[in-house]
Amino acid sequence: MKILYVASEAAPFVKTGGLGDVAGSLPAALKQKGADVRVILPLYRCIDPKYKEMMHYITNIYVDIGWRRQYCGVFSIEYKGVTHYFVDNEYYFGGDKPYDFIHLDCEKFIFFSKAVLSLLPTLDFRPDVINCNDWQTAPIPVFLDTFYDNPFYCGIKTVMTIHNLKFQGRWNLEKIKDAMGLSDYYFTSDKLEYYKDANLLKGGLVYANKISTVSNTYAMEIMSPEYGEGLDGLLRARGGDLVGILNGISDDWNPETDGFIAQKYSQKTLADKKINKTELQKELGLEVNGDKFMIGIVSRLTDQKGFDLISCVMDRLMEGGCQVVVLGTGETGYEDMFRYFAGKYPDRMSANIYFSNELSHKIYAACDAFLMPSRFEPCGLSQIISMRYGTLPIVRETGGLRDTVKPYNEYTGEGTGFSFGAYNAEDMLYVINYAMRTFYDDKKAWTKLVKNAMKADFSWSASADKYLDMYRGILGMAKSAPKPKKAPKKKGSQFEKMIEKDVEDSEAAWVKETASKDEKVIEKLTDKEKKERLEELKTEIEKSAPKAPQSKTTKKAGKEKRNNGKK
Repeated sequence: MKILYVASEAAPFVKTGGLGDVAGSLPAALKQKGADVRVILPLYRCIDPKYKEMMHYITNIYVDIGWRRQYCGVFSIEYKGVTHYFVDNEYYFGGDKPYDFIHLDCEKFIFFSKAVLSLLPTLDFRPDVINCNDWQTAPIPVFLDTFYDNPFYCGIKTVMTIHNLKFQGRWNLEKIKDAMGLSDYYFTSDKLEYYKDANLLKGGLVYANKISTVSNTYAMEIMSPEYGEGLDGLLRARGGDLVGILNGISDDWNPETDGFIAQKYSQKTLADKKINKTELQKELGLEVNGDKFMIGIVSRLTDQKGFDLISCVMDRLMEGGCQVVVLGTGETGYEDMFRYFAGKYPDRMSANIYFSNELSHKIYAACDAFLMPSRFEPCGLSQIISMRYGTLPIVRETGGLRDTVKPYNEYTGEGTGFSFGAYNAEDMLYVINYAMRTFYDDKKAWTKLVKNAMKADFSWSASADKYLDMYRGILGMAKSAPKPKKAPKKKGSQFEKMIEKDVEDSEAAWVKETASKDEKVIEKLTDKEKKERLEELKTEIEKSAPKAPQSKTTKKAGKEKRNNGKK
């Protein structure tokens, strides 16, 4: 199976969010499963020069964008065993960041989408499936519909993966129509037109063979008006083609091998986790106390992530027996809020309003809990990473947070974190206090929760199997059969083993004794009696043997014979 994975970003080359993590890990997992996977993305100027030096020039073509003809070069590099192609155009990708103003980005990614399809014949690679990601690659299924008269493109299937439905690539209809160079047929209310604008993501959702998103709960949520961002009607209409597949995380996030943290640890050496806490407290100027409950936040500081809830209870949270460490950037109001509370409570609050990969690793390893009260969350990776580090997530039950975090049940001891349902600041604070009470007053239960969380498997292998099944489904291929589960070996006690041995010895003795008696009886028989006994055995065997069914010809012949006999 040949798969082309198309994305606007992919780690480690360029990454601004969760899409970069997925595009950097999933193709390698698919490759390990035996698929021929290639990745294609823009050659941004902001990509690290060390990767550019490793790239090989392949060819160039020209792509029509409206009335213009634009240069399009293509380079390649192999990373983690997967071939990555890079589409080169200085006019569109020469900025100092991947994304810009929406009107500029719309034309940029229309060019990229058309270039991807136009380059395929020159790359000697005809994919069976093209997996598009978010609105930046959504024009591909639309353009593919216009290539129907070219035999090369016939039969290529497309998947449209939604990582965040909020972002749709919406802009002026006439401008989009000019850039795409398509007829009015494609800009009607059942295709790309959206409230007198053009909506690129909507076009991709209409023309793709399959639609996927990054968790089962989010797949259900986006078919409702509350989460559908104006496209819930279309998504309900295509509900039979919509699936949810959880993201995984890479092996780079592992407390046993992490080179950024002060002390590596595992489930068997959980006591070493406290060393990471005290070292981070020293680094950030907090009160050094390994027994103090520490909450971590690594996130974009936006309304979507639930920071309006946090702002309502910050004073009470700071006076409630915990420390809070924040890392991230975003809306100015939230940045200033965390700076204010860091100044008011310097021994309990650390606001790091920037992004640092190294510090994020330290926070995951040092904290006791990780707070994610999102308004909506398609999948979320932070809560999965925190569980791998034994840092229990406190989340709102939405999207991927609901699918990945099992809430603590104090009666059974089950769970991998804590959760609340209503989008309400008081509910959030109650659950935070519940987690703190468990941490301080029931160490045994807390340790069990930590081990449960660290055991949870969110590797890319399971997700890759589901993607491959989806690809097989749209290609009409049989899905992979689930591996039969081996029956658990029954552990017998020494007493049971001794009984089994005695039974086996008794059976062996009985067989030996019976055979000996039969031999003695046969020796006493005369030759005539032996012959008669043999005939009796033959007769018994013939009677017990099943009779062969008669054919129609045989039955007819037998019937005629009986009739002739009567005459």
